[in-house]
Amino acid sequence: MAVLTAKDYRSEVEPTWCAGCGDYGVLNATARALAELQKDPAKVVGVSGIGCSSRLPLFLKGYNAHTLHGRAITFAIGVKVARPDLDVIVFTGDGDMFSIGSGHNPHVARRNLDITIIMMDNKVYGLTKNQISPTSRDGQPGTLTPYGNIDGHINPIMYMLTFGATYVAQTYAGNLKHMVKIIKEAIAHRGLSFVNIISPCPTFNKFDSYKYYKDHIVDINEDLGHTEIDNFNKAMEMAIHWDDNYRDPMNAKAHIGVYYKVEKPTYHDRIKEVQERYGYEPNIQNLIDVCKPKAI
Repeated sequence: MAVLTAKDYRSEVEPTWCAGCGDYGVLNATARALAELQKDPAKVVGVSGIGCSSRLPLFLKGYNAHTLHGRAITFAIGVKVARPDLDVIVFTGDGDMFSIGSGHNPHVARRNLDITIIMMDNKVYGLTKNQISPTSRDGQPGTLTPYGNIDGHINPIMYMLTFGATYVAQTYAGNLKHMVKIIKEAIAHRGLSFVNIISPCPTFNKFDSYKYYKDHIVDINEDLGHTEIDNFNKAMEMAIHWDDNYRDPMNAKAHIGVYYKVEKPTYHDRIKEVQERYGYEPNIQNLIDVCKPKAI
């Protein structure tokens, strides 16, 4: 097979995001990552829910599914269980995954299904024109919260670590090289991979801008010395420091890098173990005989 380039993974559908949307960078990084891994487009399945981020599979070549709001993970589980040979990638957003879809997160992680979840985190509902999301900053205004967000926020890194994801990382839509590296690692990892991508929304979220992140991004692996990525406690400690950025954004840094990476049996590994221990080869002829009509 000829060597594939990033262009070979792009569909004929043109993106429809606002100018400057961070999701453009995620799309380009995903195509490059797939090209560097030389994945067969016919064996890559992109699954999404509803939202600006969930449009992304439309712009990729392959077998993709634009599903219901908050149900991308459940659909992806079905695909992976039925066809474990496929590379399944979920493209979702902070609202889609951690609001209406939040109930599915612990179960896909604890089972360690070999699925990659790429979440574009713009800290706002963009498709419905500026409402606060589960990751919106405290005090962040929106059309339904003109006096600011009073609901508080969640830390998606801490959540996915707690749920049992075996690869947890964060990257930034303004750093293409880093995004490609992280997405490649996530796809190649055997088990549940979760990548939170800081993806600025220049239309509605004026605070979390490219200018802000240019001054605040720090690499936790290279700059902060987080090298024990197989140590859960260290990963959680670093995730808590990421939460500092929510509380004190002007002084605390914004993290990119790998928080946690560990090898554990996948869901299919455990299924295979059960089959080998308790399974047996059925007698096909007996099954046929059972189904034959009996003489009256």
